Amino acid sequence: MTNAATDPIPLAQALIRCRSVTPADDGALDVMEAALRPLGFTCTRLRYGPEGGEVDNLFARRGTEGPHLCYAGHTDVVPPGDEAAWADSPFAAVIRDGTLYGRGACDMKGGIAAFVAGLTDYLSANPHHPGSISLLITGDEEGPSVDGTRRVLEWMAENGHTPDMCVVGEPTSQRVLGDTIKIGRRGSMNAWITVRGKQGHSAYPQKADNPVHRLTRVLHALTSTPLDAGSDWFEASTLQVTGLQVDNSATNVIPAEARAFLNIRFNDKHNSAALTEHLRAILAEHAPDHEMRVQVSGESFVTQPGPFVEALSRAVERSTGVTPKLDTGGGTSDARFITHYCPVAELGAVGATLHQRDECAPVEELRALAGVYRAVIEECLR
Repeated sequence: MTNAATDPIPLAQALIRCRSVTPADDGALDVMEAALRPLGFTCTRLRYGPEGGEVDNLFARRGTEGPHLCYAGHTDVVPPGDEAAWADSPFAAVIRDGTLYGRGACDMKGGIAAFVAGLTDYLSANPHHPGSISLLITGDEEGPSVDGTRRVLEWMAENGHTPDMCVVGEPTSQRVLGDTIKIGRRGSMNAWITVRGKQGHSAYPQKADNPVHRLTRVLHALTSTPLDAGSDWFEASTLQVTGLQVDNSATNVIPAEARAFLNIRFNDKHNSAALTEHLRAILAEHAPDHEMRVQVSGESFVTQPGPFVEALSRAVERSTGVTPKLDTGGGTSDARFITHYCPVAELGAVGATLHQRDECAPVEELRALAGVYRAVIEECLR
């Protein structure tokens, strides 16, 4: 798969050369439209967000019948950091020694280009294919994830475009292409806790109420007992203390307040509401005078193995000879939104350099990924 129409490299380079640092687009979705319209896709641009901070998104669909396979990805990238420290400009899309370099080469402009290349190859042989193929491409995955995939899914549901299954093209492979398919993700939530006491002289503790002591008892209670021992598809949930703060520069003063910051990654034995109540109960026992603010990035979910996951596994085995492992590790992704609409799984390139300086992807790996995606389409639209 190296002819001009089905080679992912030119499209990957064109996308990388767009400085689409989240939430900027810088023409990336124009590049996508230019690639998809000639293939017969109807493209819809969707812009959401406050004035001056809008996020650009693209929904493209070919076909009107089921089964409907959707590919979800993002063209926004994280900032490159010190650009002078890169071997080449992070947006130059240089190929050196068989490797494509640039911000997004791995996460995930290279993957998007591979899907379009595999799609092009599939359509050349199947111009009258069964079902429908769509792409949901957002510019808000690396940012707050408020005005991207979640908003587009709402629009899709309102306009009769809810897919039957969805592949998210995140770089899920660990060592070799296709060795891992992510069928779920842990939930993630943060908590900011403030414990109040009574300020006083450290020589007269009986006249004060030390909030640091109360907070340490809270943290001991939260961390001394595991949340669980794991489940069928997930490792054990974790609660990590990620910060402590006491605004007190004097050594002989008991402070009035103490703060802690928590991050919880939780499996399918929990939900954020129950975990919030768990935190409140511990606080009520050890520190009645407190405030807590909670932010939930996403709930845990799993797509149970079945026809869709089996189709993805067959596609990988056909294309690479690798038997993929089904996994739920890592952080969060936009799959946490898609799971509310249809079965979803993640399958993509080797994520060796995502978010790193000199981010890169081997040219032949991207070409092989295009072959995997063609096989995915064939298996899912049988």
